[in-house]
Amino acid sequence: MEANEVSFENLPKAVAHLVSELAEIKSLVEKGQTPVVPQKRIPIDIEEACRIIGKAKPTVYALVRKRLIPCYKNGKKLYFFEEELLEWISKGKKKTLQEIESEAEAEYNKRKNLRG
Repeated sequence: MEANEVSFENLPKAVAHLVSELAEIKSLVEKGQTPVVPQKRIPIDIEEACRIIGKAKPTVYALVRKRLIPCYKNGKKLYFFEEELLEWISKGKKKTLQEIESEAEAEYNKRKNLRG
């Protein structure tokens, strides 16, 4: 609830909201946790994006052109969000041999159990 939304008519609702927020903070403090404060998403430019993903500018431009990398365009400038780039990197994870063997064994056992 925003501070500018508080008026005499919705005062009970605002107080109820504050009470619930306070109860949540109290429970977090009792558990020894800190409340999660959402961070503002700040766009970064192409130089910073290149540094984060470890690619040269022409490579990043090629990825943007092929629509393979998450980006935003305002006028002639490209913008990126760091968390989106890190998520994009993590989606390209190659499986280890152990993970592949484990999945193959699980699939084999599943099919073996289906046959009886």
